[in-house]
Amino acid sequence: MSDSSYKHPICPPLVWHTLITILIAGIVADVSWEIWARVFTPLWVGGPLQPAALVQSVFGFQDLFLAEVIHAVVGVVFYPIGYLYIARPLARVIIPVLPWWIVGPCFGVGLWVFALYVMAHIFAGLPPFLGFITLTWASLVGHVIFGFMTALIVKIREGW
Repeated sequence: MSDSSYKHPICPPLVWHTLITILIAGIVADVSWEIWARVFTPLWVGGPLQPAALVQSVFGFQDLFLAEVIHAVVGVVFYPIGYLYIARPLARVIIPVLPWWIVGPCFGVGLWVFALYVMAHIFAGLPPFLGFITLTWASLVGHVIFGFMTALIVKIREGW
């Protein structure tokens, strides 16, 4: 059985093909998010989204470069794994008729809740969802783009 010929009804096996899918999806989604955060968000909000600052708040350190690296690794590796092995399988079990282009953005909304409620509020002590300021909504759009792009790459590479 080759790595790319096996299709599990709920999630793909963890083989080289899938690992490459994870990395491609993560890179494409993260670059898309960064373009939104650093190019388009400043036009709307007046400044870029800066998740590294949240990472610094959560972990209590000053090294901006390390915070950027942590955010990048989470976006490139761990969030696509979450899509492939948690979000998409749950969607397939709970509402199997949902297409990828709905599941992906919903996954992005989940990431937004995780970032701005769990990490920002519970761990960093900031107001829930940063008090729903304009930056909150720019972050939501960025996370929805991230989820969509993750799902798109998985659809292209895995066929579902």
